[in-house]
Parts: sequence; structure tokens; C-alpha cells
Amino acid sequence: MSSVSPFRSPAQKAEERTAKRDAVLRAAVRMFNERGFHATSLDDVAASLGISKRTIYHYLANKDQVLLECVTLGLEQLIEAATAARQEAGDGRYRLIRFLHRYARITMDDFGRCIIRTGEEILSPESRPRFRALKREIDMALRGLIEEAVADGSIAPVDSRMAAFALAGALNWPARWHDPKGSLSPETIAVMLVDILTKGLDPRA
Repeated sequence: MSSVSPFRSPAQKAEERTAKRDAVLRAAVRMFNERGFHATSLDDVAASLGISKRTIYHYLANKDQVLLECVTLGLEQLIEAATAARQEAGDGRYRLIRFLHRYARITMDDFGRCIIRTGEEILSPESRPRFRALKREIDMALRGLIEEAVADGSIAPVDSRMAAFALAGALNWPARWHDPKGSLSPETIAVMLVDILTKGLDPRA
């Protein structure tokens, strides 16, 4: 006679652990964004989830690791967005704009917002190299998309480094002023901003 085991399988345990870890990170990133890293304690994060701080240590070593994981999640979303944009059909301008739309939306979400609101000096010296490496990867991906668009003539010739700084700088700001409860959705803001910014990239007659 077969029966269903009352014990969770290793896969179920791993899935549950991942879900709990993700819940800790989501609660933490929202507090970091609202209060700031230094004004947020792991006790605050634990209380918001109805658990003890000790429980958090089952999933993450300390507050610095929590912050590093939060910004890493946001940075990885941007890297994935750049990869997806480069695989799309269309000319270089189209692929660049697709990435910029996604970039703007991500920086208005919890983990993307945390990237913009976190200066690298807040991270521990051990965490800073990874933060810098991921940010550089995104910068190089953006420069690459700009260069491809210049090469196929779909945008005007520009210095890719300066153009990347200008575009990213402008698209980072909604992370500070966008109100999730406001009348404009992240999608609407992204389209409006990118439209304004890319007018200057139009090919010259």
C-alpha cells in the first residue's frame, strides 16, 4: 500500500528556502529605499515579516550581504534587459530604445531603485568590487548598443561613452522622484523620458 510522505522532498525544501530568502530581500530593499540603509536594522526587517532576526541569519550572513544581494538583483535585471534587447530584430536604434525602456522601468522597481539610492561607499570594501564590476558590465552593454546603432546609421554619430553617461544619468533620476502611487505608471514615464532623450540621437539630414 503506497502513501504520500508527510515529509518535504529536498526540492520542496530548496524551493521553500528560496521563497523565504526572497521575502527577506524584498522586505529589506523596500526599507532601504524608504528609510536608507543606515536607518534600517535587520530587527526592523524581521519585525515586518513577523520573524526573529535570528531567522534572517539562516538565509543571509549580515546586513551588508543583504544590501549586496539587493543591488545585485537589480543590476542583474539590467544586464538581462541588455542581453534581451540585443537579441531582438530591428535596427540598432530600435534595440537601443528597447533597452532604455526596460532600464527606466527597472530603476523604478524595488531592486533597481536600490542601485540608484546606494552609493558604493555604503557597501563594505569586500562587496564593492562586485558592485563595480556589474555596473561596468551594464555601462559597456549600453555603449555597445549605442555603437551598433551608430554603425548601422539608425542614430547620429556620437561618442558612445558620453552618450551612455548622459542616457543612464537621466534615466536613473526617476528612482529618486517617481511616486509609485502617482498618476503616471513606470511604463508611461519610461516611454516619455526615452522619447525626449533619443530625439538628440536622430540621424542628421
